[in-house]
Formats: sequence, C-alpha cells, structure tokens
Amino acid sequence: MAKRDYYEVLGVNAKASQDEIKKAYRQLALKFHPDRNPGDKAAEENFKEAAEAYEVLRDPQKRDIYDQFGHAGLEGTGFTGFGGFEDIFSTFGDIFEDFFGFGTRRRGSRNTARPGADLLYDLRVSFEEAVFGTEKEIEIPTSTSCEPCKGTGREPGTEEDICPVCRGHGQILQSQGFFRISTTCHRCGGQGRIITHPCKACNGAGREKVTQKVLVKIPAGVDTGVRLRIPDKGESGYRGGPSGDLYVRLHVDPHDFFEREGHNLYCRIPISMIQASIGDTMEIQTLDSTQSVKIPPGTQSGDVIRLRGQGVPGLRGSGRGDLFIDIQVKTPVNLNKRQKEILREFGEIEDSKNSSERIFKFWGRGNKSKHSKSKH
Repeated sequence: MAKRDYYEVLGVNAKASQDEIKKAYRQLALKFHPDRNPGDKAAEENFKEAAEAYEVLRDPQKRDIYDQFGHAGLEGTGFTGFGGFEDIFSTFGDIFEDFFGFGTRRRGSRNTARPGADLLYDLRVSFEEAVFGTEKEIEIPTSTSCEPCKGTGREPGTEEDICPVCRGHGQILQSQGFFRISTTCHRCGGQGRIITHPCKACNGAGREKVTQKVLVKIPAGVDTGVRLRIPDKGESGYRGGPSGDLYVRLHVDPHDFFEREGHNLYCRIPISMIQASIGDTMEIQTLDSTQSVKIPPGTQSGDVIRLRGQGVPGLRGSGRGDLFIDIQVKTPVNLNKRQKEILREFGEIEDSKNSSERIFKFWGRGNKSKHSKSKH
C-alpha cells in the first residue's frame, strides 16, 4: 500500500512552519492516542502514521530530502518509520509529558549536567554616576563548583554505582493500558548510575555557597530600570554545565537641582525683576562645567533658555542631550519706603506710557477703519 503524503497526513501545507507542524502533530497524537482509542486498529495506524510524518518533517535535513525526492529519497537515510509504540514514546516523550504526565526523560534531573541559574542584583548609583558612567565592585552570594569534588558530587577517589532500580538502563518499563511505556527511572534520573559516597564538603550537591566579588562597568547615560548583563557571573553550572549570567538592575538617585527626561536635563533658575527687565549675564553650574548664560532684557517667568550639549550622554556614544533652564522671575518683598517710592514712580511712568500706546492704537485702528471705508 502506497504511503500518504506526509503533509497531507498532518493536514498542513508544504510551506508550514515548524511550530505549525508540531501543533498539527500534537492534535493528531491526542486524537488517535491508544489510551483514548483502546482496541481501535484504525486509530492505532493513524497514530503511527502521524508520528512517522512528524519525525520526517520536524527534521530540516529529512524534510528537504522528502520535498525533493518524496518517500523514495528517504530510503537511503536509514529512516524506516517506527517499529512500535515504544519507539514513538521514546522519540517524542516530551510531547506526551504535556498530554499525560509521563515520558521518556525528566528534564533537569538531579544527575544531569545543566546550566546554573541567572542572578539579579539591584544596584543604586548617584545621578552623576549614571550620567557619566563609573565602575562598582559588588558582592554576590552565589553557588560555585565544589572544589574538593570538582563539581561531581562524589567523594574524591570514589565512583558512581549502577542504579539498583533500573539496573543501569536509566529507563523503567511501565504498563499504560494494553501496551508498555518506557519512563525515566526516578532513582537515578535517567543516568543509570547513582552516587553512594557523596562529597562531604557539598553533601553531593556538587556546588557550594560563596560570596563572589564582581566589577560592574556602568556606561555613561544609563537610567533607572536599565539592566546590565554580565555573562558567566551567575551560579555555576551543575555537573559541568555552563554558568548562568548576572543581571544588574540600576536604580538612579534623584538630583537636588536637575531633573532628567531621556537625554535632556531641566532646571529652574530664579532671577530678580531688575535682571528680567534690563537683562544680565549669569554663571550657571551645569553637571560638569560652568556656563555663562545671557538673560535677555524683558525676560518673563516661564521663558526657557536652552544650552545645547549640556545634557546626558547617549548610551551608545550618540552625543549629549540639552539642558533647559526655566526662568522664574522673583517678585521683590519686604520693600523699604524708598524702594516703594521708586516703584510707584516707575509704575506711573509705565502707566503713562501704556496709556499713550493705547490711545495711539485706538486712533490707529479708527483711522485705518475710516481710510478703508473711503476706499470703498
């Protein structure tokens, strides 16, 4: 009997992604699983057919050969399908763990090599340190490979023994319905061997608690919430696995004078009414220098002066932001008699000036209106 097209079996098209192929297979495996269809030979054949199609289409190399040459092209690759249910469950155990809670292996079992955990450290820095960058040495409580046993978990000079439960196979045959399923040995975690003489220094864990000093380089321009990744400075891997990474999350203290928004800085500068009226030149302290700032005559409260390039450096060296100075004109208080007289005199002159301007504008509008009518 000729085999059906694998894409047809899974119900996907020839351009389907790996995620689409896996999803289609999971649905078919759930539908035709023998435990859900006891004694149904048709479901059993569909189950095997779907597994065979998935085994080919999930492998990029096999899939490429199949796309070019069909079933005949796979004959020279050594793939001949599955002999029985044990082959299927052994190959796709992780999928059936999701369905039924059992499979062929236990992820992260205690005897397997696995990577160390990533670590997160919260670090507080000053406003200036965040703007211009700095270096900080921090101490991290972590786990590192046990020195006496070199991370093996065994007492030096001893060896692992064969697991008495699975007898070195790492797998245990269990009955599930009318067929048998090979599952990971709970005693040895699938390794087939166990430690009978654990290291006294680490109690067989293969790791020990230490305090590690790490130099953190903080680039200029960082802000609160930025996370710096330091590779291989997390916990040591278990049984030869790679170390995790260290993530440093930054918290920047506020500044007494400047406020930050992105790469720009903002501040408020109070000036007197005299400075605002006739203008002035002031020395302004920026984050890293002193700048001369001209106050134009007639400056009002709320006017903003912009100093370019006096803000925060870009994280990737893309220049600096700007400093915006919000001018606040102070009203004089606690005036003496002479000061009040001078201000009243100034006010009378100002009122007279404003009155003349109002009369001029009034007659100007009137003349313009009269002139415009005469044109018509």
